[in-house]
Amino acid sequence: MRRLLALCAVFLVAADWPQWLGPNRDGSSAEVVKPWTAAPKVLWRARVGEGHSSPVVLAGTVFLHTKVSGQDVVKLTTYRAADGQELASATHPRKPYSNQFGAGPRATPLVTPDGQIITYDVTGLLCSEPLPGGPGWKTQIWETNVLDQFKAPNLTFGVSASPLLDGERIVVPVGKGSSLVAFDRTTGKPVWQALDDPASYASPIVIDHGGQREIVLLNANGVVGVSAKDGALLWRFPFKDLLSESSTTPVKVGDLLIASSVTLGSIGLKLTTADGKPAVEQVWKNPQLPCYFSTPVAVGKDHLYMVTGNLAAIMRRQPQADLCCVETASGKILWKKEKVGKYHAALLRTGDNKLLMHCDSGDLVLIDPDAKEYRELCRSKVCGDTWAHPALADGRLYVRDDKELICLKLAE
Repeated sequence: MRRLLALCAVFLVAADWPQWLGPNRDGSSAEVVKPWTAAPKVLWRARVGEGHSSPVVLAGTVFLHTKVSGQDVVKLTTYRAADGQELASATHPRKPYSNQFGAGPRATPLVTPDGQIITYDVTGLLCSEPLPGGPGWKTQIWETNVLDQFKAPNLTFGVSASPLLDGERIVVPVGKGSSLVAFDRTTGKPVWQALDDPASYASPIVIDHGGQREIVLLNANGVVGVSAKDGALLWRFPFKDLLSESSTTPVKVGDLLIASSVTLGSIGLKLTTADGKPAVEQVWKNPQLPCYFSTPVAVGKDHLYMVTGNLAAIMRRQPQADLCCVETASGKILWKKEKVGKYHAALLRTGDNKLLMHCDSGDLVLIDPDAKEYRELCRSKVCGDTWAHPALADGRLYVRDDKELICLKLAE
């Protein structure tokens, strides 16, 4: 194990993408992506199973969580980043599940710096695996179906929130009776459980607020902040989506938290204190900014870029997603680029403050963010229809659709 840890520590100097929304859990990367003149080179492709779960990357290894075709089994597969060779896989039986938008995993795996892999299936199955090649690979560390464990109902479209690492704990939303649960990442035993709110599809984040380490979650009833230490409620802001379909991860920009809903639009909450305790107060609300399940990305502290849905268009069965440039301080829309996708487009900020937009059509777009106008630098079709978020690591972009995991070369 000592050799494995040393290897991971060396590779962590390079760029990794170890969790939902990347190393900082905010859709940002330190890597620079230059405009391309020809379509990005495909370095390798791999056939994959069903799911909307996004790839993650650590120490030259790519991880993907999928469903095995024709079976109630989920599979974690690892690939060598250099050439796409499959290295190892582990499977877990799960409960039967079906849905019109697919039965595969939706949550993105979490890979810790010391080589623990956490997966969270659409059925509520939470699993821990060791890094391939390490002691005990293919030997179960622990697993539990959290919906069964805490007697919580599943969501209409299944569990979708991605697990969060906080020190020696793994934090996941569960649902009614146990909105958030922190598990000891070594044993899989619950450390604390918090609140009684139903779940949403949104993933939690961890921030520092008023001198406390705080976990922020958009659940079915609103935005909450709880103590990372013991799950104690610190504050609550009502923000209940009328369709119970909130999916967007909250975003912290300076001293503002941004949260979004399908039917209510978006809000900006100022992080403050009251009586010496963490608190929030509404700064702005804009019903014209309804994010469906794309997470906003900040460029600097002054501007947000958000892919918004159009509920009226969805109800007409003509779904439409638009890219908006928003003034962070006020929530004012500065410009809108319509029809960048149907339901979704994933946004990623590069190290030189460009935006990569991966549309649900499979188009990859590089944008030069400008508060005055939409400025597209280049565009290429890189995969089929997709709802997964790309992963950027060591000059390579990993994208997936319903058939393939694809590695693209974006930089030397």
